[in-house]
Amino acid sequence: MPYAPADAHVHFALHPDHHPAVIATTSGPTADAARSHLHDLGFRSTSPTTMVLARLDREEPYYTVRAAEQLRQLGFTNEIDPALQEEIDTKWTWANYPMPWCDRDEIREVSAEAQRIHNDIAEGRLIIHLHADDGHTTVAVGSYATGVRRHVHLHGENHLRQVSTSYDDETEAVAEFHRLYSVAVHPGPAPLTDLEQTVRRLLTAQPVAANADRAAVSRAEPPVAGPGEHEALLKDLFGHERQWEKYRPFDETTIASHDSLTVRVEFDHEARHRTDIAWTIAEYDGPVGERLWHATLTAGTPVPLIHTLLQYLDAPPLTSAGHPDDVLHSAAWHPASRPARTTWEAPGRTIVFESTPHATADRWMLYGGDDLDRAAWTVRLSAGVPEDLLAQLASAAADLLPPPARKPLPAPAPRVPTGVPAQRARGR
Repeated sequence: MPYAPADAHVHFALHPDHHPAVIATTSGPTADAARSHLHDLGFRSTSPTTMVLARLDREEPYYTVRAAEQLRQLGFTNEIDPALQEEIDTKWTWANYPMPWCDRDEIREVSAEAQRIHNDIAEGRLIIHLHADDGHTTVAVGSYATGVRRHVHLHGENHLRQVSTSYDDETEAVAEFHRLYSVAVHPGPAPLTDLEQTVRRLLTAQPVAANADRAAVSRAEPPVAGPGEHEALLKDLFGHERQWEKYRPFDETTIASHDSLTVRVEFDHEARHRTDIAWTIAEYDGPVGERLWHATLTAGTPVPLIHTLLQYLDAPPLTSAGHPDDVLHSAAWHPASRPARTTWEAPGRTIVFESTPHATADRWMLYGGDDLDRAAWTVRLSAGVPEDLLAQLASAAADLLPPPARKPLPAPAPRVPTGVPAQRARGR
């Protein structure tokens, strides 16, 4: 029996509310066949003509390319929206990935397994009996209805969840879980993480109620530089600040040198993607001295941060700006210490200030965006950067976000008029 012609078209685009999730819009006489193939590739229907791909590992662009290739091999036509194509072309890495020995393909294998576990739980194939917090992450014990690994211990959340141990007997698996985690054990599955809630909402096209244990934090719109803002800053720098001299040896690059001959700034006019370095700044110990420190800033870096850095180099303050820790503490940023680094996280999880005391090249990092694992912009500073400058950058970063909302003060008790005794309660 001959196959029906693959007469359908699929348009792939970024989801408007949750990047980098992808929406596939299908059309044509055999659109149902195309939708069946997309379902096998992880897309889920949200309307008669649209499907969504939303994953915990934020690898939707990568899997969309694979889906598009398979559809073309089957004879279906498709197109990829330019904004999605830009996401596909952007090379990114996970920030603070806990398995640094993994290469990019191995990281995808880990996260693909985590996605399968999440899908098994969401679709009822894996029933979670108990969960606990082991002090670092969430752990759980559950049972598959069928399969080789019938009863498993799980470790981690989101794209890092893995099967840590398998058991043949449910009683043994549960008893061992109680032994390992004791009083930390709670019945049933753990509350959904914020990312799990978002993914489930996108795939079902229905709101997911937030769990009381994971109250949603109101998020400010993450600050990112818009098109042309860096060019305008560069023009203003040379239009008003006479201490800088510029030249453009190549069409794509402008180089600026300060009158002191100790500071050099390079700007790449072709930087577009969020991982492209737009600014490279360095300070030297005298006109022909050694480089003291350097910094790189990517294309989406908010203009106030660049302005703060250049202003400091043009005219360092006479008084100390303090320590960045003090600045961020006053702005109610949340600190976290790890063996190799210390981080300060802004309220709403949109900006992070990070210190890696044993590193040389990237001793300090400031990055932000609506997804910190795929930062929309990054500022990297080497060892040797002045502490005053770090404090000023921290202050400028804190100013990018609105101050945290304060709880309203309780209404004052009504005042008793002078000379009138307060009425006493009468007991029965």
